[in-house]
Amino acid sequence: MRIVIAGGGTGGHIFPALAVAKELKKTISDVSITFVGTVKGIESKIIPKEGYDIRFIRSEGLVGKDLVSTGRSLLRLPMSLMDSRRILKEIGPDLVMGVGGYSSGPLVLCARLMGIPSLIHEQNTLPGLTNRILGKFADSVAVTYHESMKYFPPEKTYLTGNPVREEILKGVRDRGCKTFSLDRELFTIFIFGGSSGAHNINHAIGEALVYLESFKKNVQFLHQTGEKDFDAVKEIYSSKGFKGTVLPFAYEMADAYAVADLIISRAGATTLAELTACGKASILIPYPYAAGNHQEINARKLWDAGAAQMVLDRELNGKTLSDMIRFLLEDPDAIGEMERTSQSLGSSEATKKIIELIVVLLKKKVTERGQITEYRTQTTDKQTI
Repeated sequence: MRIVIAGGGTGGHIFPALAVAKELKKTISDVSITFVGTVKGIESKIIPKEGYDIRFIRSEGLVGKDLVSTGRSLLRLPMSLMDSRRILKEIGPDLVMGVGGYSSGPLVLCARLMGIPSLIHEQNTLPGLTNRILGKFADSVAVTYHESMKYFPPEKTYLTGNPVREEILKGVRDRGCKTFSLDRELFTIFIFGGSSGAHNINHAIGEALVYLESFKKNVQFLHQTGEKDFDAVKEIYSSKGFKGTVLPFAYEMADAYAVADLIISRAGATTLAELTACGKASILIPYPYAAGNHQEINARKLWDAGAAQMVLDRELNGKTLSDMIRFLLEDPDAIGEMERTSQSLGSSEATKKIIELIVVLLKKKVTERGQITEYRTQTTDKQTI
């Protein structure tokens, strides 16, 4: 049984895909999984580390770019389709799953033209243009939020939630403190702006340290900066005399979550799925240029529920951020309440629900071909998952 998972560009696309891939390994006997992405995407580094085969196509995004970049992306479109067709012919997959990102569109479209069953997953409240189009061609559509369902054909759209990697729930504080060289007794603030970092957040934290001098003995930081800001941010912590660890990328995310008493991050759908699955208190700073402003929409759902604090990027500076941190440091009960609410919103069933959809599509294909394949799970043909 061969399955292709297409998409990437950011951790928000790749990490749910990895959650599905790992569950597929448990569910379907002798399954072979190949990822397809772009050389520039984070998948080119993450997927090989996880032990999966990955192929690359020449593809770039079309939305939110200047005329020159859009023109270049359009010229690459025929090449991305040719690459996709070649890869699908070589692998001969039984199913293609699109998880968003530049490479998802060409692969799912080619799968449709080649008669290969396909499924797409939409992580955000407001679907992107590519997935809205692909929703017309894919055999099944899985969505994270109920609000997304109206954008897709109702007869093949399922509310599943956003898959969270199983290992995210298995972090250990003591192990994390050792891995990141942290003091177990100190209040730990984990900061990350997504897989590539976030310059505005990095800059605001640097300013906020000036206002947090009185907490220097009681607080430490774990800060994922991205490659570009790593040296500058590391120097800021050192010059201000704050304890903690600064790194470009945290591969041991489960332990990073485990050591965190408070998290400061962007509000991508996958990040929020992980925060709530782990029951973490957070200060969310939505990325202001996300398509359809979906990160702010995502963040407001947690803010309205009382599971997180939120500050908009245009209002972000050292003073506003330090005021929020100070309030939470001085009121442990507020953090405890946020953690309980966050935990109540979390879901660990999304991955299994998507596997059920995949197995249904595979069984349908097997029936048509008269083949026999062993599955280790119960599935349902019901429209509601």
